[in-house]
Amino acid sequence: MIIHIRAFANFRDILGKDLQVELRDGSTVKELLDILCASHKNMKSAIFDESGRIREYVILMKNRKNVDFLEGLNTTLSDGDEVAILPPIAGG
Repeated sequence: MIIHIRAFANFRDILGKDLQVELRDGSTVKELLDILCASHKNMKSAIFDESGRIREYVILMKNRKNVDFLEGLNTTLSDGDEVAILPPIAGG
């Protein structure tokens, strides 16, 4: 299956603006992140802290829904899904 990745801010610098990743059926957000970290230098340190947890400021969205309100990193992906990776947006 093909997953579309949209990266913003510093994640765009690491991954590029738009990226497609081929995954096996039933893959999760965590498995996608593992692949991105293995294939893109600096991705692991940008998204995970020293203990291996997602950094507080990282927002992960599946089809415009925050994965924190789905099943977190265990959220299952389907063919054609879009995953957005972004830091929080602050106004001022």
